[in-house]
Amino acid sequence: MPEPLIEKYRERLSLEPGDPVVTMNEGSTPLIEAPVISERVGASVYLKLEGVNPTGSFKDRGMTVAVSRAKGAGAEAIICASTGNTAASCAAYAARAGLRGVVIVPEGRIAIGKLAQALIHGARVIALRGNFDQALEIVRELADRHPVELVNSVNPYRIEGQKTAAFEVCDELGPPDALAIPVGNAGNITAWWRGFQEYEVAPVLYGFQAEGAAPLVLGRPVAEPETIASAIRIGNPARWEEAMDAVTASRGRIAAVSDEQILDAYHLLASREGVFCEPASAASVAGILAHGLPAPEDREPPRSVVCVLTGHGLKDPDTALTKAPSVIGCEADTEAVEREVFKDD
Repeated sequence: MPEPLIEKYRERLSLEPGDPVVTMNEGSTPLIEAPVISERVGASVYLKLEGVNPTGSFKDRGMTVAVSRAKGAGAEAIICASTGNTAASCAAYAARAGLRGVVIVPEGRIAIGKLAQALIHGARVIALRGNFDQALEIVRELADRHPVELVNSVNPYRIEGQKTAAFEVCDELGPPDALAIPVGNAGNITAWWRGFQEYEVAPVLYGFQAEGAAPLVLGRPVAEPETIASAIRIGNPARWEEAMDAVTASRGRIAAVSDEQILDAYHLLASREGVFCEPASAASVAGILAHGLPAPEDREPPRSVVCVLTGHGLKDPDTALTKAPSVIGCEADTEAVEREVFKDD
């Protein structure tokens, strides 16, 4: 049985000695080679499949630590704003810990798989007539007014848990030359860099945002972010400064990719690598396909790069069905089925 990440790396996490461990054995996610993508970019590309975590996204890494600390501190409720994945994780870990879970999501802007998770785990789900950035501002105010623990990535224990993904890559592969990662609220790129720093390594960081939600690329907040990649549809990242510090320190870059490039990478991953991720996850692969692997002047081009795939494809089945081939109807007749099976397209 996989060891929960808190038990595996507890000496590197800032929990109190008496804190309980609220866990579903998150972490220890697969790191697999991507031969088709490797050939296209001219480097060894590995995919870190964070969608294999218990609720289907990387958010569980931070949530196990944040909720363990909240439980240890005597919290009775946790709250978050979310585009979807944090909502699902918050709801699940609240249920696991016996706490009340409350999530605020942008109305009509959350993928159906994520909404279903938050609801079935018993969280109180409030659909805000606004965007994620407004939702985050509201929950921060509520956490200041009431004895409820905020578990968005502004919570330092979220970053503590998420940094363990960098530990796992270094333990399994050794330090990669580069890391490619989607950037939304910017907590994850901040966490990966912290993990690499604690292991005293410094891969080049490539962070990728969607063109319609690219505040770090533009250098200013985006009032109405828009992209098919709902998980990174964020116009004013909470970890803006830390993310830019990480990119600068690693001598990497933040760049934008179009929705078309994201969906092309999403389809490529599924059809050629056998990996089904949600659209936002594919931004990491779309980015290296579109922008290559630029290296600092005094370094050789990266020979190994880890692409973080942050969430599972079943989070957003509606998008999958728009990119997949149509189902073929057929009569219940052997010859008719045979014709369809062996039909030349």
